Amino acid sequence: MMDRTDRHFRFIMRQMTKKTLLYTEMVTTGAVIHGERERIIGYNPVEKPLVLQVGGDDPKALTECARIAEGEGYDEININVGCPSDRVQNGNFGACLMSQPELVAEGVDEMRKAVKIPVTVKHRIGIDDFDSYEFMLKFVDTVSQSGADRFSVHARKAFLQGLSPKENRTVPPLRYEDVYRLKRERPDLWIEINGGIRSLEATQEHLQHVDGVMIGRAAYEDPYIFARADKEIFKDESAIIPSREDVVLACVDYANAWIKKGGRLHAISRHLLTMFAHQPGARAFRRYISENAPRAGSDANILLDALKRMQDAKPQHVSEIEPTSISA
Repeated sequence: MMDRTDRHFRFIMRQMTKKTLLYTEMVTTGAVIHGERERIIGYNPVEKPLVLQVGGDDPKALTECARIAEGEGYDEININVGCPSDRVQNGNFGACLMSQPELVAEGVDEMRKAVKIPVTVKHRIGIDDFDSYEFMLKFVDTVSQSGADRFSVHARKAFLQGLSPKENRTVPPLRYEDVYRLKRERPDLWIEINGGIRSLEATQEHLQHVDGVMIGRAAYEDPYIFARADKEIFKDESAIIPSREDVVLACVDYANAWIKKGGRLHAISRHLLTMFAHQPGARAFRRYISENAPRAGSDANILLDALKRMQDAKPQHVSEIEPTSISA
């Protein structure tokens, strides 16, 4: 989810779900330790609960990142052992670390000794020809001895050579049963499933077999699926389900505040392009934002104008949905 789950997207998500655990983009340990902290891992408190996801292979650097994450108020730190990109492999982290479970375990062990927040691991079911269930089980058993608080398992193996990161999200077949089996055979571990999950209905089905569900790309392609998450997944009967229009309206003051600080509207508006996915008038909404928000000097009135154009583009027989008031 690089270049996707930044602070602006997470703010937008919080207008729909208060309880879903949100993740940052994967950030390298070097960037966390030496980079401009506010720009790289800064966040709005409304985004919590929030996980800092890091990539690295040096236990000392990972431990320093854990201390920074805790000091900055993050609720959890996650080590990415699932990304298959060449750049990540060249840094010896991401999915290639599945072949070095002892090194991952060392990092988890030192991190857990240094902080009180949960330390979790995101990984694949295998890499290249090392794709047997037994290979994954050995990885999990080794790392779990260091006390990892959760294993988030992408139910596809990763090809470290021959496939792009995009192809690695779709070409290797999904093997959900391997993750279910892992939970059955290691019932004391917290096992979360990831990969190809696109709806709350599918989430409910997976929760019959595992402890948690991670939704990645679908959250960006149609974020409004999370509007029902608090009520249907977390069983919060008091949760208010906002309309899609409500979510956009909640971003107006936020966007103007960001612009006042020197930011650009496009940094926020680009995350709203799929808010009306599959809805009447969505094309007019996307077109207006795409054409106008990137222009220098654009303010949040662009969002209001885009909503108006969407309404004007709807067929006359499409009834209006009364927005539900929510707080930004």
